[in-house]
Amino acid sequence: MKKFLLGCAYLLLVTWATFTATTVAAEQSQRLGPWEVHYNAFNSTALRPEMARQYNLERGETIATLNIAVLAAEQPGKPAQRVTVAGYAMNPLSMQQKLEFNEVIEGDAVYYLAQTSFTNLETLRFFITIKQGNEVQELRFSKEFWRN
Repeated sequence: MKKFLLGCAYLLLVTWATFTATTVAAEQSQRLGPWEVHYNAFNSTALRPEMARQYNLERGETIATLNIAVLAAEQPGKPAQRVTVAGYAMNPLSMQQKLEFNEVIEGDAVYYLAQTSFTNLETLRFFITIKQGNEVQELRFSKEFWRN
């Protein structure tokens, strides 16, 4: 966990630092098979403009950013894993938006970024498939978004 926090701290901490205490959504994690999957979804307006440019991300009142990192939970130090990540976001009307993930490698850290749109006060459900060799796991979670 310490390696993950050190490696991914830049993206996560810079993102969190742009929020006020009332709007920060803490990172979440789930144990999926041999992995510890950390994920965070937030309004892209929380990204500083220079950070958005660095990671080729859009900023907008109705654009959500998704960050996923996969760690080997059973290995010493929980090293970051290079995996294939795919999925979609579903709105309350069951309309799906395909997520296009970009892999980011910074030192020992590996994480995956995607963006999707939303309407004000909309809860999106995320359906994410994570693959590595023969191992396939599904990450599912919901998040409410609102315009900033």
